[in-house]
Amino acid sequence: MSMIWSSALYLLLLLPLIIAAYIWALRWRRRFVIRYSSLSLVREAAAHQSWWRRHVPFILFLFALVSLILALARPTAEIVVPSNRATIILAMDVSRSMCSTDIPPNRLIAAQEAATEFVQTRNEDAQIGIVAFAGFAELIQPPTKDSDMLVSAIENLVPARRTAIGSAILRSIDAIAEIDNRIPPTQLNAKETPNGEFAPHIIVLLTDGSNNAGPSPFNAANQAAARGIRVYTIGFGTVNNTSPMNCGDVFSESDQFGGPGFGLGFGGGGGGGFRRELDEVTLKQVADMTGGTYYAATSARELQDVFRNLPTYLVVMRETTEVSAFFNTLGLLLILLAIFLSLRWNPVL
Repeated sequence: MSMIWSSALYLLLLLPLIIAAYIWALRWRRRFVIRYSSLSLVREAAAHQSWWRRHVPFILFLFALVSLILALARPTAEIVVPSNRATIILAMDVSRSMCSTDIPPNRLIAAQEAATEFVQTRNEDAQIGIVAFAGFAELIQPPTKDSDMLVSAIENLVPARRTAIGSAILRSIDAIAEIDNRIPPTQLNAKETPNGEFAPHIIVLLTDGSNNAGPSPFNAANQAAARGIRVYTIGFGTVNNTSPMNCGDVFSESDQFGGPGFGLGFGGGGGGGFRRELDEVTLKQVADMTGGTYYAATSARELQDVFRNLPTYLVVMRETTEVSAFFNTLGLLLILLAIFLSLRWNPVL
């Protein structure tokens, strides 16, 4: 706990003076005992009044003064509070293997449908951003609460070459940093968060392949972990898949011209080609490193269930807040209690 006005603590030096004045007042009262007509009455009254009944009100008064002085110093404390205002970055793989038809009509369309349902049924306090990645990653929809904009971004995804999982994580971190100045971008070093504490933001990464482009997913995961950002990974697709790929006309047209954007793709044919299997080991390690969870989905229904069960509410964050109101309230209660006990145990009449 720290103090904004720490100089106010010098007022605590007055406490010894107040105690000395109290002791002097007690001795001064004893000088008038001889005014009573009978000392036996004084002894009888003193016998019925124990030591703690005589002095507890004053002790409570001292504690009240200490509490009020602490309040005057404006103390602050760091507390961990729950938060359901999460920013969710949905990083979706649009590599060529997402055209596989093992999950009809193909993996990409099934993923689009599940993601669309997710953004339409999201928690109202959460905002969602969309990152698409293949050979590189790009933020195609900054975080927003507008479901129509999110659905439009998801529906316009088209396949492209290669899979850059590390790039997707780094671009997602930077998207979060753009809306939360407490999160440093990936170009800057981040102070590691205490164990068990997380930022109110998460990354949900969906892929059906293994990293074959861009930076290492583990280096990217370390950057997310240093910022307290959890990465939930989803491995999508069936095992030992031999189904043909069907990307429609989009992929074959982009292959002819080699367009540079996700709207045009990056080439590749509509069927066949080299495909790497899902790298579950890497996805599990990325999730473990960041405090997230790995999910496997081998069908459209399983993927929808994964999206429904994402723990977007279990977020805690550390906040610095002034707690002077607590000490003010405590001081007032102690004063009222001291007055009540003094009047009850030591009535004037």
